[in-house]
Amino acid sequence: MKIKSFIIVLLSTISFSSMAQTVLDGVYVKEHTVERVPLTYPYLREADVLWSKRIWRVMDLSEKINLPFKYPTSKSTLNRKNLMDVFVDAIKEGSLTAYGYEDDEFTMPITWDKVESRGGARTDTVQMTRPEPPYDSYDTVIARSFSADKVIGFQIKEDWFFDKQRSVMDVRIIGLAPLIFAVDEAGNIREGNYRIPLFWIYYPEARKLLANSEVFNRENDAERRSFDDLFQKRFFGSYIIKESNVYDRYIVEYKQGLSALLEAEKIKNEITNFEHDMWEF
Repeated sequence: MKIKSFIIVLLSTISFSSMAQTVLDGVYVKEHTVERVPLTYPYLREADVLWSKRIWRVMDLSEKINLPFKYPTSKSTLNRKNLMDVFVDAIKEGSLTAYGYEDDEFTMPITWDKVESRGGARTDTVQMTRPEPPYDSYDTVIARSFSADKVIGFQIKEDWFFDKQRSVMDVRIIGLAPLIFAVDEAGNIREGNYRIPLFWIYYPEARKLLANSEVFNRENDAERRSFDDLFQKRFFGSYIIKESNVYDRYIVEYKQGLSALLEAEKIKNEITNFEHDMWEF
């Protein structure tokens, strides 16, 4: 009798375990995005590049079109993460390399500790006074941690070029850099709201990771896009802050205010018009 009761309990436990393992939040198993391979770029020779221009632009996360890169702001039960959390998790586990912010040429790999320090994570010792007699002083440690919420946008480094072999104007992203506000020693945002790069990511290295990271599609829940899709299809809003030039200077160094916006628009139109002019008869 005891053996029979034990068998019944064991079978019940196995049955409940099987039911728990087969719970599906939806009507099908999502396998497409997590197993995707990034689309291979067309082969490009130096001799095929008739014209090229390097562009730096900023993608502001406060723009409505860029919200899929910003949300969700916290890691929840959703099978989605925002772009910064994707980078943070990959850097911590060692599957993605972060490069120093000193330049955008990917010359100096850095550790996550340096990234956190750059983002404002530090430990300060502050002297405080007890509220009761004898009102003596004591030291207390205040730890400031880095949060992905501090990222306000991304700087994009890309190359535009005309491929005469395929007769198309094309663009390839070279690098991405999260942007944060510059702060003073007290942790307050500096006057002028200056944005500084936190680190640089070499985009070709990150493509596999981005292709397997799902993003929200407001039009169709069944057609989940990836971050790589958004970048390759140019589904983001941005503005130009620099083009390759002999002085190696940013637009704000020689234009301000409305003139800077007009200069950025002029650069964009020159790129667009170049391809149109190639087919003018």
